[in-house]
Amino acid sequence: MKEFLKKANFKGHLLTAISYLIPIVCGAGFVIAIGMAFGGKSQTTLIIGKFDFFQALATIGGQTLGMLPVIIATGIAFSIAGKPGIAPGFVVGLAANSISAGFIGGIIGGYIAGWIAFAVLKYVKVPDWAKGLMPTLIVPFLACIASGLIMVYIIGTPVSWFTAWLTALLKGLNGTSNLIFGAVLGILSIVDFGGPINKTAFAFALTLQAQGINGPVTALQLTNTATPIGFGLAFLIARMLHKNIYTHEEIETLKSTVPMGVVNIVEGSIPIVMNDIVRGVVAAGLGGMCEGAILMSLAHGEGATVPFGGFLMLPTMGKNWWVGLLAISANVLVTGVVYALIKKNISIDDEKINRQKEEEDISLDDIQVM
Repeated sequence: MKEFLKKANFKGHLLTAISYLIPIVCGAGFVIAIGMAFGGKSQTTLIIGKFDFFQALATIGGQTLGMLPVIIATGIAFSIAGKPGIAPGFVVGLAANSISAGFIGGIIGGYIAGWIAFAVLKYVKVPDWAKGLMPTLIVPFLACIASGLIMVYIIGTPVSWFTAWLTALLKGLNGTSNLIFGAVLGILSIVDFGGPINKTAFAFALTLQAQGINGPVTALQLTNTATPIGFGLAFLIARMLHKNIYTHEEIETLKSTVPMGVVNIVEGSIPIVMNDIVRGVVAAGLGGMCEGAILMSLAHGEGATVPFGGFLMLPTMGKNWWVGLLAISANVLVTGVVYALIKKNISIDDEKINRQKEEEDISLDDIQVM
């Protein structure tokens, strides 16, 4: 079984697809967040002369996010079969959307489409004169019709049932259950700072948002927003405690890390964390735990209607915008205080030694000008 899973590479194909998905989510998320922040509402269609600028933004972003099952299916199929997998992945994603199989259906359909396309490429033999038609006609046609029909007639119905069951289960969570769920999700959102665990949690949260459960993806993204700001706050708290926890280079990194956090990009804090992984993960994990617990319990599982945007997500939370702001504030405070307290003090001598080593590493003596 382990050997089969290794060869099938479920995780690798999913992470590849998510890496393609994230820029689309980021772009569409910012567009719809700006539109909704200024009163725009996503429309099914835009009738010329009957919409304003912010309605256009909200609609563009909303329609794009509605295609996420198609995007994830296409990405997985492409990861498995290369270019011949794009068409069947796209078709099976549309089929998943059409029968309300949602994001989970898109993920399963992507694997099916990709493997069918790969099988056609490997096992279907054609005359020499038709080999040029394999990647552009034969593989897409056979894989599209096979994967599409499998989704509609076999996979779609049980996936829809499972999605409905999961939705009902999560909507029925009470205050304590929401608190625990939020705390766990907050930790998983940040422990690897945008790595595989974060991306897996993101895929799960997007699955729930496709069913109208917005709290999980909000908890995840606000954790990504708050953590870099928390590391910036740690610098100020450490100075108040007369501690020097950052090197000169780390302080320079903070100047970009904090603004990146404001716009929901957590990866800017990786250079900070890599210099002290254990303490960085502990501080960020505790902050994410508090943020997720506060958001999911006080907002009762509700959240932003967009999956990306940082502080721009707050206006889309409706009357619960203050819960999102409180959750961010708690995360920033906990991360900042914990990191400032547990981080070792860097002496002036250590700082000088580090700078000397870096200057030696950047030696120009070996450079020759021809």
